[in-house]
Amino acid sequence: MRFDGTLKKWNAERGLGFIVADQGGQEIFVHISAFPRDGRLPAVGEPLSFEVEPDRDGKKCAVRIHRRGASQPTAAYAARSNVRRSSNAPYKSGIGGSLIAMVIVAALGWYGYTQYANRVAQSQEAPQSGFVMPAPGGFQCDGRKYCSQMTSCKEAKLFLRSCPGVEMDGNHDGVPCEQQWCTSPFAN
Repeated sequence: MRFDGTLKKWNAERGLGFIVADQGGQEIFVHISAFPRDGRLPAVGEPLSFEVEPDRDGKKCAVRIHRRGASQPTAAYAARSNVRRSSNAPYKSGIGGSLIAMVIVAALGWYGYTQYANRVAQSQEAPQSGFVMPAPGGFQCDGRKYCSQMTSCKEAKLFLRSCPGVEMDGNHDGVPCEQQWCTSPFAN
């Protein structure tokens, strides 16, 4: 319920004062936060319209004050201004924000494509690059080229026969890893 009254006392330093209601003459506490944010400071003797609510201590205080004679804000305007004040967004996103986002996405796409293209180019180079390459007969070379990397004589022979660049046959007699895997009579 709205009441009419007049600002009787005002302390500008502390931002508080008292309103005297036209009905009953009772003094009601008022804080600066109850006034509209229109840039005008409250003035003693100013006619006001207000609502009354209890404060934290249960005492009556004036809230939602309107200056009499000033245009009353519409409900839609009040709702918009409350949303603006309570918004946590520091700025509005517009075409600039969208443009920046598109540039970032394009840069990430370009970077990803160049990384992919470099890896494809490396995988088509020599097997020493560490990438698995298919060899004749369905066997795949995986970059191993020394006897210490093998697990059997059979595996060493397969690598020697199928993969270029292996270094397992020091005397070039066709028998790899003669000192490690292929020396026993049971070696294949």
